Amino acid sequence: MAFNQINKLVWIVDTIYKARKITFEELNKKWTETDMSGGEEMVKRTFFKWKESIFDTFGLLIECEKTYPYYYYIENEDDIKHGNIGKWLLSTYSVCNSLIECKSIKDRILLEDVPSGREYLDKMIEAMKKNIMIHITYYNYWRGDTRKHYLMPLCVKLFRQRWYMVGRSWPQETDMIFCLDRIKEFRLSSHSFEYPNDFDPQTYFNGCFGIIAGENKEAEDVILKVNANQANYLRDLPMHESQEEIERHDKYSIFKLHVRPTYDFQQEILWNREEIEVLKPEWLRNEIVKIINTMLNKYKG
Repeated sequence: MAFNQINKLVWIVDTIYKARKITFEELNKKWTETDMSGGEEMVKRTFFKWKESIFDTFGLLIECEKTYPYYYYIENEDDIKHGNIGKWLLSTYSVCNSLIECKSIKDRILLEDVPSGREYLDKMIEAMKKNIMIHITYYNYWRGDTRKHYLMPLCVKLFRQRWYMVGRSWPQETDMIFCLDRIKEFRLSSHSFEYPNDFDPQTYFNGCFGIIAGENKEAEDVILKVNANQANYLRDLPMHESQEEIERHDKYSIFKLHVRPTYDFQQEILWNREEIEVLKPEWLRNEIVKIINTMLNKYKG
C-alpha cells in the first residue's frame, strides 16, 4: 500500500479516535481542511472503501450508529491501546501526518537523524513473509571485522529507533541478532526454509530490557532505589514493562523489575548516574560497583 494512502487511513482513524464519535459531515469538513485533501471533499463511496482498508490494515472496525445523526465510531478502540504492530503503525503515521500538516513551520520542528536500517527492512520483511534464506555481509563492532552470514530471518524488533533481526545461521543453526544499519550487503537466496517450531519471538525476548537476549541470563527480580526527581521520569516512561513501584517516599522510591540483567540493562543503570542505585540482586550491585571503580581509576590516571 502506498505511503500516501496509509497516511489517509491513519488520518481517518486518528480523527475518529480523538472525537470518539463523529458524523460523516463533521469528518468531511475536517478532511477538506487538510493538505492531503487538496481542498476536495471526501466522497462517501471512497470513505466506505477506506473503512474496509482500515480493517484489513490495522484490524480496526469503524461502525455507524443506526439512529440520527449517525455517528461513526471505532468499535474495538481498545485495540489501539495494546502494544502491537497496529498501534505502532498508527502512532508512527499519525506523527507523520502531523508533520505534513506543519509545512509552514517546518524550520521550527527539529528531528533526530538516526540510522534506521530502512534500506534493507522491506527486503527483510519480504524474506520473512516468504520464508526465504538470506545472504548478508555484516560489520561487527566488537570484533571490528566484516563477515558473511547465511541465515533464516526469524523476526525483526525495533528498539530505540534501530531495527534488529534475529537470524538462525545455517548450517550451525545458531540464533544471532543483527542490527540492520550494520548490514553492508544483502541479497535473497533461491532457497526457502520451514519456520522452526522451536522459535517464538515473544519467548525469545521475554524478560529482555532491550535487544540482548543471550548471555544465558534468566529473568530475575531487580530492586532499584530511585531519587524522587528521576522517579517521576520512570513513572512516565518505565524502564521495562514489568516495572512496578513498591515504595514511595519524599526523597526516593523503590521500583521492582523482572528482567534479564544483561549488558544493555547495566548500561541503562549507569546512564542514570547517581539517580539510581541497585539494591538487589547482590551480584548485580557488585557488578555495577566494579564498573564504577574501573571508571574512577581511569579518571584518576
